[in-house]
Parts: sequence; C-alpha cells; structure tokens
Amino acid sequence: MSSKITAAALARDAKDFLAFKRAMGIDYRRAEFVLNGFVRFVRDRYGERPAPLERVVTEWTARIEGRKAVTVGNEFGVVRQLCLFRRRSDPHCFVPDHALAPVKESMFLPYIFSREEVLALLDAATQHEGRSMWGAMLRALTLVMYCTGMRLGEAARMRMADVDLRRTILTVQRSKGRSRILAIRDDLAEELRQYIRYREKVLTTSGADDPMTLFIRRDGSALTVLAASNALRRLLRELGLKPLRGRSGARPYELRHAFAVHRLTAWAEEGVDVHAKLPWLSAYLGHQNVLGTEVYLKATPQLLQLASQRFERHSRAKRCLR
Repeated sequence: MSSKITAAALARDAKDFLAFKRAMGIDYRRAEFVLNGFVRFVRDRYGERPAPLERVVTEWTARIEGRKAVTVGNEFGVVRQLCLFRRRSDPHCFVPDHALAPVKESMFLPYIFSREEVLALLDAATQHEGRSMWGAMLRALTLVMYCTGMRLGEAARMRMADVDLRRTILTVQRSKGRSRILAIRDDLAEELRQYIRYREKVLTTSGADDPMTLFIRRDGSALTVLAASNALRRLLRELGLKPLRGRSGARPYELRHAFAVHRLTAWAEEGVDVHAKLPWLSAYLGHQNVLGTEVYLKATPQLLQLASQRFERHSRAKRCLR
C-alpha cells in the first residue's frame, strides 16, 4: 500500500488539489491556509524523510490540546479532501476515516451587537479619518455588512458591477462556490449612492486608476480584506467592545450574526413563524443548508423568550378549544 509521503510531494499534491478546486469556481482560501499549515507541520516534524501518511494525519489532528471539536473537524475535512484527491491517481492512497476527527455540533455562541452598539460603531466609522481609511467608505462597508449579513470578505471584494441601485440588488460573486443576489432596502441603496459620489471624488483627487472594486482606500486603491478587518477591529477596541489585545471580544464578522439575529427577532415580534422563514434567511446568508442558520435561534435570550411566549399562547389556545 502506498502510505508514505514526503513534505515536497505533499506540497505538490496540495497545489494540484487547490488548482482542481479553483477550476470548478471554488475559491478555497481558508482551505489553502489549512493545507499550508499541514505541509509545514510535516516538514517541521519529518524534514524530507518519507513518513506514513496515516501517522502524519493522526499527529497533525492531535497537535494542539483543548481545541474545539468543530475547529478540528473543519480542518480535518480539508485534509481528508486532499487525501481523496490523491486517491484519484493512487488507488491505494490512505484516506482517514471520519472517526479520527468526528464533527460535533458547535457550542459556539457569537457575540451579538445590540442596535445601540451597531449605531455606535456606525458613528465611529463615519467619523474615522486615517491615512488610508476614510469615514464615508468605512460607514458604507459597515452598513453593507450589517444590512445584508455579508461576510467581511464578500463585502470588501464587491465590484462596482455587482451593485445595481436601480433595481436595489447586490450580487455576491462565487462565495463558498456559489453566487447569490441580495435585495436591499431603499435606505441602504441611498447610502450607497452617496458613497459612490464620494468614491468618484476620491478617484479624481488621487488620480488613481479605477480598481473597479466598490470599496477603495484614500489613495484610490482597492480595499483589501485585511485592511478592512484591521480598521474595523480598531474601531471595536476604541468603543470598548473588544479588548486592547487578543482575539477575544466582538469581531467584524459579528455584524453578520447581528443581521441574522435582529432579523429573526423582528419576525418573532411580528408573530411570524420563524422556522418557516429559516430557509429564506439561510439562502440570503449563503449557507449551504438551514442547519447553519439554526444556531441563531438560540443566540439571544430575547429570541428564546419570544419563542417561549409564542408557544405558551399556542398551547393556551389549544386548551381553550377543548
């Protein structure tokens, strides 16, 4: 059985695997990060000596104690996909069984911004004036993330061609292997019209070539995901929503969580059947299935209380009919 691998061969196979995925239109950025770490682990531990792939995967999966099961499971899934890809050319290639890193339900509960915290962040973004980050751009970016639930990378990479303000729709291109079209409210469309006017002035003043991305820095260059993340994290720290150091506390990604929870809460307050609406919200968020959206049902005590009150009214009505 062909069960040994060198770091060099593993790096080559990982490169071919990523090219294969991207040829199908799958971005696979996070997977590339995982695979690069996997190759480094093998190289650091074995150099260029051939090592049994089964042992390598087992050691890599258990390399850090106390990690969340869902994190281990997600990373393990990428490496298992690589092994399945290698089996296409080598039928005897080792493929780890799911039992090695069973995927468990995530117990993670996201930080949910209150509406007051969203408004505070929006105000801080509007007033921010840095060397490369400017207020109107950060305000528009924050609004797009909160009002649509877009991931930070999806929002930061949006192109001008993805914005149709006449029909009030935004297009998210090939995220997680799929594109989706999002209807937006008129007030968000008006905010984007105003931002685009500012954007044109920035390009004229800077003399830069139009990068065709919606969000640009002060010098006219395209906003990067890293720059957007760093800028928003600084604002969160300044507002006391995130410690001055470390990864704990609120993150820019939590704007997506806030969108979902606030939408579900509004539906519950309106007396709408929230579970019937979940597939619609799931599609809007770009989740692979409704299971990824159900976590928001237990994200806030307010939402649980509303659900409990609705169930109690329903039960009382049934008793009265008897």
